[in-house]
Amino acid sequence: MIKKELLQKYHPTIGIECHVQLKTISKLFSGSANGINDALPNSQTNHIDFGLPGALPVTNSNAIDLAIRAGYALHTTAQKFSKFDRKHYFYPDLPMGYQITQYDFPIIKGGYIDIKIDNKIKRIGITRAHLESDAGKSLHPAGSDYSLVDLNRAGSPLLEIVSEPDMHSAIEARIYAFELFLAMKYAEVSEANLFYGNMRFDVNVSVSSTSKLGVRTETKNLNSFRSIEKTVEYEIERQIKILEKGGVIKQETRGYNDAKQITIVQRIKENADDYRYMPDPDIPPILITDDHLKRIHKTMPVLPDVWRSRLSVLGFSDLQINLLLMAQTDTDNHLLDFINNNLSDLNKAKTFVNWIINIELPIYQNNDENNFKDNILVPNDREKLFQDAYLLKEANKINSSKLTALLETIIKTNIKIDNLEQWATDNGYLQNSNEEELTRIIQDILSTNPKVVSDIMNGEVKAIGFLVGQVMSQTKGQANPKIVQDIIKQSLKL
Repeated sequence: MIKKELLQKYHPTIGIECHVQLKTISKLFSGSANGINDALPNSQTNHIDFGLPGALPVTNSNAIDLAIRAGYALHTTAQKFSKFDRKHYFYPDLPMGYQITQYDFPIIKGGYIDIKIDNKIKRIGITRAHLESDAGKSLHPAGSDYSLVDLNRAGSPLLEIVSEPDMHSAIEARIYAFELFLAMKYAEVSEANLFYGNMRFDVNVSVSSTSKLGVRTETKNLNSFRSIEKTVEYEIERQIKILEKGGVIKQETRGYNDAKQITIVQRIKENADDYRYMPDPDIPPILITDDHLKRIHKTMPVLPDVWRSRLSVLGFSDLQINLLLMAQTDTDNHLLDFINNNLSDLNKAKTFVNWIINIELPIYQNNDENNFKDNILVPNDREKLFQDAYLLKEANKINSSKLTALLETIIKTNIKIDNLEQWATDNGYLQNSNEEELTRIIQDILSTNPKVVSDIMNGEVKAIGFLVGQVMSQTKGQANPKIVQDIIKQSLKL
């Protein structure tokens, strides 16, 4: 662990490049299927993906539309003119010998992502975002002296989003990546599944003890918020230690070892000149009209910052609201609509959110992955279940522990119930509010606890809680505690 005074001496600077895989049906320039996970190697390819001579690419118009949506999610508007270029480098998973990308005329310029740090909003600028085709995947079987190439991913449409170097700590980098993830997910630009690499982050880190920026390193292909945070922490400390010993930071590409939580050098970092960019002669420029922009803008869904504003009236913490935002991406696309539709009654909405956070979501998280989707409440089921349960609660017909158990049982088993009150009665969930029956039980308990009764009559009113507890125990928790307490007070003429 590096000393605190050294961390204060150096100023870290962080920028992040994120490759977002667009959720199109086909690839960026070919008709091969896009985004089919776990397909057989090289089964989702054609002559264009293999880079065969004479193969001519055709731009996927849906990818253009999704890039425009991404621009709105980044608080900017797509450029009306952009074009594709060839970025030359040689690697086994790049059969053409070049990548089709955008260099000097990207489809998006500017924009920003707001993050909340220390209860203050900080704006992280976006330099640009450009469309490009993905490379394939090289596989290196353990213990073998050969590598394999899978081109299923080759040609998949990517939007590379480049931030300004506006971040200066590991936690800022993590929060930015999280907010970018939410923006792309809610804008319906990408599936944004980090496990499958739908969003991959390249993190640039430099440190300097002066006003001049230091030499940066780039750690590539991070696919979790935690790995981003750990990479930044490690690189800051590693670079400071080198500089303190009089060494020099090399501009290089590094990889992240999750098991050891360290970065490892992979190669010396290339500069733009090394790629010999040139305009792609086979692909015409992208020309976007005002009408096209307006049409896409009308289809934009509600974005995270708007949801946060709507949910803020409930008084929940940032952490709880983030949990709801994440829950919608993991469960169904109607969770927040359900809450929003009930905001006219804040008490009811708060109750529903508590049930979602403390009962529903933990069940999904603890479920076996293979059964996860089967147990998710569909919108109509959730609406009916929660509304009926709320009526039981407000009528004081069920206590909080029984209500929790009831909701857990129904959600876990995913059973369909027409009459919740009848079902709860048949299965012993409702409180016993039968005053005649409860009076008989209370009289027996009073007669067998004369000392407690004497203490209460002598002013120790808190001892009533003991008697209530005895009644609850005898009724197996089904007695209505308020009615029990009232009958005890009436019996003792308090």
